Amino acid sequence: MSESTIKDLQTRRAIRRFQAEAPAAALLDTVLETGTYAPTGQGKQAPVIIAVQDPQLRAQLTRMNAEYATPGTDPYYGAPVIVLVLADSTVSTWVEDGSCVLCTMMQAAHAVGLGSVWIHRERQMFDSEEGKALLKTWGLSENLRGVGALALGIPEGEAPQPKPRKADYILKL
Repeated sequence: MSESTIKDLQTRRAIRRFQAEAPAAALLDTVLETGTYAPTGQGKQAPVIIAVQDPQLRAQLTRMNAEYATPGTDPYYGAPVIVLVLADSTVSTWVEDGSCVLCTMMQAAHAVGLGSVWIHRERQMFDSEEGKALLKTWGLSENLRGVGALALGIPEGEAPQPKPRKADYILKL
């Protein structure tokens, strides 16, 4: 592993403030494609990545997600792109597979100068009747369940400083 890769892994932070403009298509494509190289159980590639840039659909997803947290808020922090990760729940490693995809895309975003933050509650969203209707509209399997999402875009301002690593994080036996 190169030193720059290690630096990228150690310096990525959750970004919760984004510029309004969408990232360049080439950068977004790089992040999304890199997510397809995340490890998956037995190489089954259970996850599906959905990049949402349409303002009306972003507004719908924002409302849906907020209903499970704080109604009327924007859980996606105004990011110009919401990247949903759903996975085939008939595959035993669906949660782990989707989690690896999300982590891989967060690292890829940081490596190309974009910011991201993992957002929860997609499981509740896509287990709901409204979420299932979206899957049907998009021509996707009803076996897909939400793992998480990324709020993704060009960072506004500086990344937050990391918290000190806890003393007992690593145990060598």
